[in-house]
Amino acid sequence: MASKKDYLDFILEQLSGLEDITYKAMMGEFILYYQGRIFGGIYDDRLLVKPVEAAKRLMPDAPLELPYEGAKPMLLVEDIDNRERLTELVEAMYPELPQPKKKR
Repeated sequence: MASKKDYLDFILEQLSGLEDITYKAMMGEFILYYQGRIFGGIYDDRLLVKPVEAAKRLMPDAPLELPYEGAKPMLLVEDIDNRERLTELVEAMYPELPQPKKKR
């Protein structure tokens, strides 16, 4: 099931306090970037983030879910209505996110 653009727009609005949040549409879903680094995505109208230590620390009870069959598990962000908490989460994750791969 593809994610809806309205859900993406809501998440982007919730993260509007951060500079340089971007996304790429991919096979009906959306990959989310903060300052060029992938931090998560929207899959089946669910916000999932990489299970880095900062995310685990800030969301200790968050369930691990598969974004799609065959993918690595990611953390489900359940409190999407709390703008400050979402911003804090993405900022805390940033130092632990891998650098983007260099294009040839």
